[in-house]
Amino acid sequence: MSEKTYAIIGGGGSFGIHTALYLLDHAQPKKVIGIGRQALRPEPFSMNVDQREGYEYYAYHVTHELDLLLELLDREKPDVIINFAAQGEGAVSWKHSWRFFETNSMALARLSEELIKRDWMEHFIQIGTSEMYGSVDRAVTEEEPIKPSSPYAASKVAFDMYLMSVNKFQQFPMTIIRPCNCYCPGQLLHRVIPKAIWAGLTGHKLPLHGGGKAEKSYMHARDLGRAIHLIAEKGPEGRVFNAGPLNPTSIHEVVERCAGALGIPFEELCEVTGDRLGQDSRYWLDSSAIKDAVGWAPEIGWDEGLAEMVDWGKTYLDQIRDWPTDYTLRA
Repeated sequence: MSEKTYAIIGGGGSFGIHTALYLLDHAQPKKVIGIGRQALRPEPFSMNVDQREGYEYYAYHVTHELDLLLELLDREKPDVIINFAAQGEGAVSWKHSWRFFETNSMALARLSEELIKRDWMEHFIQIGTSEMYGSVDRAVTEEEPIKPSSPYAASKVAFDMYLMSVNKFQQFPMTIIRPCNCYCPGQLLHRVIPKAIWAGLTGHKLPLHGGGKAEKSYMHARDLGRAIHLIAEKGPEGRVFNAGPLNPTSIHEVVERCAGALGIPFEELCEVTGDRLGQDSRYWLDSSAIKDAVGWAPEIGWDEGLAEMVDWGKTYLDQIRDWPTDYTLRA
């Protein structure tokens, strides 16, 4: 295994942080560089990644500080660039929808056009989204027609299509991973699993949109980190890979499992509310291609993963008790 320098753009978010932690623990990297639009959040959300040997973090905005970001990359010359940077959260993308294209499409196309000129990068790994397939009635492969049902998903589709074209005609060394929904300690509290843990520990009621009928596929972010590492080490370029579990889980069951992990009744944890605009009824991925290519499949089950979430919530309860639980759109 060769020593590589990894740069993680969008590295201040929980999935970028868990990917960095996985690489530091398993990849024997020369260095892992996290890059985010703001300083790292406090310890409950940064997971002390900045205290790890071999890790460096820089605050540069991919949309508004591309010149400074490129100066950093030219200085460090990372072998592998992993991109998590995106305006996320499909449910809120109906308002100010142009901001999602500004970051998820335009800014990343500008970055990639510059990276095409560099010869030091071996591999660009883009983290896409399962939402671009829309609502499905079966496990879908990477060949499924694209049916985005929110401005967020459409903006992610646009950059995927761009990457495919520059790989084909300009030999840009890229791979796209489209993961299912992920969860992990340190995830912000507007996401359903950390919000459920927070609600159970603080005596609040979790709003269960539409009764939790929607089904989504979930995995721990450490499993995503392992998929990224395997693709970086042995994955073929120019491919798209889904990454998720065999079966989806209804949000109702997810919240039931959270209540069980917390040791409280389901009815005590949540209250049913109206459904969200554009809510897809089911996300479900066929991940056999990545298993065939690099031998990946999720390893962390619900019991282990949610036990970690409860331990995290209890450890940092005083710090997260008054932390915002709604999504905030920022440039």
